[in-house]
Amino acid sequence: MTSDHLRPAVDILIVGGGLSGTMLAVQLLRRPGKRRILIIEPRSEVGRGEAYSATELGHTLNGNAARMSVDPDKVDDLTQWLTGFIADGGWPQSDEQHLPVAELFPPRGIFGLYVQQRLAEAEAVGAVHGSTVEHIRSEAVDLNVDDSGVQITLADGTRLSGKRGVLATGMFAAARTPQRDGNELNAAAVDPWDVSAMRLLDPQGRVLIIGSGLTMVDALVSLDQARHLGPVDVFSRHGLLPHVRRQPPSWPDFLGADDSLRSTRQLMRALREQCALAVAQGIDWQAPLDTVRVHIPRLWSQATDAHRRQFVRHVRPWWESHHHRSPPPSAALLSRWLEEGRLTIHAASSLGVEPAEPGHVSIRVRHRGETASTLIGGAALINSTGIQYDWRRVDRALPRQLLARGLIQPGPLALGIAADPGGAVLDAHGNASARLFAMGPPLRGLWWESTAVTDVALQAKALAFRLAELN
Repeated sequence: MTSDHLRPAVDILIVGGGLSGTMLAVQLLRRPGKRRILIIEPRSEVGRGEAYSATELGHTLNGNAARMSVDPDKVDDLTQWLTGFIADGGWPQSDEQHLPVAELFPPRGIFGLYVQQRLAEAEAVGAVHGSTVEHIRSEAVDLNVDDSGVQITLADGTRLSGKRGVLATGMFAAARTPQRDGNELNAAAVDPWDVSAMRLLDPQGRVLIIGSGLTMVDALVSLDQARHLGPVDVFSRHGLLPHVRRQPPSWPDFLGADDSLRSTRQLMRALREQCALAVAQGIDWQAPLDTVRVHIPRLWSQATDAHRRQFVRHVRPWWESHHHRSPPPSAALLSRWLEEGRLTIHAASSLGVEPAEPGHVSIRVRHRGETASTLIGGAALINSTGIQYDWRRVDRALPRQLLARGLIQPGPLALGIAADPGGAVLDAHGNASARLFAMGPPLRGLWWESTAVTDVALQAKALAFRLAELN
């Protein structure tokens, strides 16, 4: 297509073809009415995005099948699909987990197939009403909004127009996202999910990892898949590791029975009391914790900015390690490496990458409780600092243009972008757009938890209903 080519207008332009964009398309296609949908996604496939493009079987979901349905009206949807997939010989290694299908932790690549199949089925339903969806394999680099709709410019200069647009950009993984304040870390680092690159490392060399969350766990799995044998040193500010996800029994919804809890302090006090009560009864402390999730959007949205800042500053590291838990196979690998002395966790802050001789990396860190810094050397470096939610720091064309045009503003605490409760994007003046919407990870600041499959599935259903009503 030429740079001055303007394609005919469609009904809905979806920027991003990962889980968020695909699930929105599924919900729109299932609804009565004729509409044309375009999904703009630079990857060769939709339905995978950043999270589900992994091809190694060792990279599994961090939730079991019973928790990961993409259909908010059918909680056992993935369990049923996976049962058939395994019966057809699609995942013979599932026996290694020794669990019922509902409790299995399937590989992310297989989960991507599940999402794609649900999209194909939705396309067939949509065709009955005359609805269509098309994958435009390109990157959106600019976007504008006027009274007639949304116009998007692609990397090759092609311009798309639609009545409405949706920012379903998914997660900006820090390891794969250029940063406006410097890219020295990523320039020196190995991708946490690139097993082929890790096979090229000195198998006995020391690997340095910055960050100790779930991305770090993924990096360990990648190193194991690459048959790496050398020591691994992990550096993070608090030195906290994700807990392993277990299958606790049900627990009373204590937050649903008490709507007086408002502050972060009140929530944490009540949660500690419930966990202690569970342990005293011989019940896993994860049981009461798992009842909290459904209330997170309400609690976060009604909290004051002061309470939110207090939570992020003082509670977030412990919340992340307890709430965002590791799948059992990955947790077992981590535990084994710790016991063997191959893995060492350091409570230390990274101060940056320093020059090193070819074939080596050096980082400067400050250990917790110390004032002096230390230079640490190794054969390779991995950036496992997680997700970059501050769009002002993301050095990509579309976020830059949206901010420059004043079409978006940072969300609360600079987490994602601001929007009304229905997903309509707020511009720099706080006005809700009638044409531009957002869902999924970009709404982190609005809902706090806005990345899990269940979060995305519920948002997709609600936003599809809103868009269908507007057309």
